[in-house]
Amino acid sequence: MTANEFLAAFAAEVGAEVPSAEEIDGLLTLATIAAHASERFAAPIACFVGGASGMPAAELLAAARRVAPGVE
Repeated sequence: MTANEFLAAFAAEVGAEVPSAEEIDGLLTLATIAAHASERFAAPIACFVGGASGMPAAELLAAARRVAPGVE
């Protein structure tokens, strides 16, 4: 199963839409910032918290950059 296949199946299972390519890029950058600013396990948890907030991926990325300026 490819990543795209998994994401499509998972999104269908939970009743959500697959993020756009731009949103995926932003979320991956958010995960990178979270992991590099603290500990590795912060990456998936930050993405979960961001998803729970309902904020768009671009706003989540901006928030992560405010929390950890200079980390990419």
